[in-house]
Parts: sequence; structure tokens; C-alpha cells
Amino acid sequence: MKRILLALLAAGLCFAAAAQNPSSPGLNHGLRGNTALDKESTPALLPKPVNDDQRKARNYPMQPPLIPHQIDNYQVDAKFNKCMSCHGRDKVADSQAPMVSVTHFMDRDGNMRNEISPRRYFCTQCHVMQTDAKVPVKNTFQDFYSATADEKKGAKK
Repeated sequence: MKRILLALLAAGLCFAAAAQNPSSPGLNHGLRGNTALDKESTPALLPKPVNDDQRKARNYPMQPPLIPHQIDNYQVDAKFNKCMSCHGRDKVADSQAPMVSVTHFMDRDGNMRNEISPRRYFCTQCHVMQTDAKVPVKNTFQDFYSATADEKKGAKK
């Protein structure tokens, strides 16, 4: 008898949980918002690029630098890399752009090359253009330096 009552109670709880309104306020619905799965949501507008040519702070060690200017229609393929017309070793004196890191000239065995390593040639594999995008989902992300500063403060107490 106890097993039957427990089974009925468990089934009742399952049905009650399933009957709750999934679009109740306060729930995090992710990037789709309140749009049902079988409906198309209106896509958000593309964020505007930040085109101020100011270097941005990095949020964690070894983070590739962000691109502080527009790169629309830049040709980066096996035949040509538009980024190197300013950031190439022989162009930085004229362009005043930062030169690509020396690590980009190393092959996978750590040997220095005269040209950009093929594995580092396609810049946008790692580097992205900075935009004014708003954070789509609330989070408590702290950059590396703030997080480690908080740890140091806690250790001093």
C-alpha cells in the first residue's frame, strides 16, 4: 500500500511540475527569450563595431588582443592577408600599428620563421572585432586581474 501511495505521490509531483507555466517571470530563458521553440524569433540587430583604434584591456592571460577597428571586407585567405598590410613586420613603422607577436613567426616545433607561420596566418581564428554588444545573459564574470586581486585581499585578512 505504501508503494502505491508513493508512486501516486511521485506521479502527482511530476504532473504538477510539468503543468507549471514555463514562461513565468524571473526565469532565465537564455538567448531565445520567451519565444516558443516552434516559432522564429526576431533576430537582434548586429552590434555596432567599436572603431576607435584604442587597444582594449585583456581579461585573462594569453587572451588574443581584440581588433579595435572595422575589418569588413578584409581579404584574409591563402593568397593574401590584408591584416599584414599594417601589422606586418615591415609595415609597422609606416602604419604605427602594433606588430604581430613574435609567437606568430614560430612553427609548431618552436623554430623561428621569416614569414608568419601557416597555423597563425588566419587572424580571425583568434582575434575578433570589438563591438558595443550588450551582455545577453547576466553573469558574474571577473577579469583575471580583478579575481586575483580579490583573492589577495582575502589572504591578507
